[in-house]
Amino acid sequence: MSQISIIIPTLNEQTSLGRTLRQLTVLNPPAWEVLVVDGGSCDQTVAVAKREVALFNQAVKVQILSCTTPGRSIQMNYGASAATGDFLCFLHADTWVPDDLVALISQTLAEPKIAGGGFISLMVGSQTTHWGISLHNYLKTYYAPLLFKPHLFFQGLRLLFGDQVMFCRRSDFWDCGGFDESLPIMEDGDLCLKLVQKGRICQVNRIVQSSARRVAKWGSWKATAIYLYIGFLWGIGVSASYLKQFYQDIR
Repeated sequence: MSQISIIIPTLNEQTSLGRTLRQLTVLNPPAWEVLVVDGGSCDQTVAVAKREVALFNQAVKVQILSCTTPGRSIQMNYGASAATGDFLCFLHADTWVPDDLVALISQTLAEPKIAGGGFISLMVGSQTTHWGISLHNYLKTYYAPLLFKPHLFFQGLRLLFGDQVMFCRRSDFWDCGGFDESLPIMEDGDLCLKLVQKGRICQVNRIVQSSARRVAKWGSWKATAIYLYIGFLWGIGVSASYLKQFYQDIR
């Protein structure tokens, strides 16, 4: 089984991080290592991470890293630079994965023509699964590249986002330059555009669950409108720095 490094960027994630880490303790087979990269949380995020470390099998290396500059791209690159596994898996602190995650990633990347992948993301709240937004998130993996990059779509481009739990080979990640640290959002889509030069991007037909806190804050219709607006403007080349104003952090 391949060695898989799971990288989790955090910033004020005390509410979600504990559950995410506990699920990683039961992965079968286990991950090679887990790296929590904190961007300067002012809540109990780091304390939660330290508490959960004790639950991991001693065979799994767990590191809690401090990144002096916050920013998801920066933190994920920082974690990737410390990772030693063959494959990198980027996991949001509010996303929960199946216990056979390692096997799924290993099996997918065993195909040399596949450069990277992710999963089908369900947006879940405390009492509700948001099926409509989840369906849209699934479909935009396909329609966005077909609409904006049709030549790359037929080469295997699929547009993945962070809550889909993106993964790739460590060597390909660095050959592509990693995440663009100048991008405040859409760093995941940008990575897909670079990885497709190495091979196909695959959406694995399995479910991960992500917190629907944005949907709870905005409401389903507003959330869908914002996602469509940001995606369309990014697709036609509008700066991610401009688009960031419509996608503020919600905890």
